Amino acid sequence: MASIKKTNAARLLDRSGIPYQIASYPVDPDDLSATHAAAMLGVEPGTVFKTLLVTGSPNGLAFAVIPACSELDMKKLALALGDKHVEMVPLADLLPLTGYVRGGCSPLGAKKKYPVCIDSSAQELPAMFVSAGQRGMQLVLAPHDLAKATDASFADITRDAAR
Repeated sequence: MASIKKTNAARLLDRSGIPYQIASYPVDPDDLSATHAAAMLGVEPGTVFKTLLVTGSPNGLAFAVIPACSELDMKKLALALGDKHVEMVPLADLLPLTGYVRGGCSPLGAKKKYPVCIDSSAQELPAMFVSAGQRGMQLVLAPHDLAKATDASFADITRDAAR
């Protein structure tokens, strides 16, 4: 049986002594969405979280971690981060800033440590899926463990209609 190569995100959890599992699925280059990942893993979309990179004023870059089926509410996120406003970072800037590509962006193990805000809905879950930093690989861990590993805060940062 072939072993799964560890990602930077998984190694960071190992060093922190945080328990996790790795779940893998076949990648469809035409559908890199978190909802597709949930379908391929056979789990509810509300348990798979996507990681979005935003830039805010005055605080700069941050990760927002939200359920696959939800939309980010920029006003709520800005408030949670203490910014006047936030906007998505252009896709072309994702790799140079984080070391990650679309469909494989993790709040753990990026090139630099950015603030992380996790949608408060995660706190209701015993475990959540978040990218392991590579397309087709998800980390499965307790939400409070992800928050501990990333020094994240929890806040309601999604649009009510998408819940």
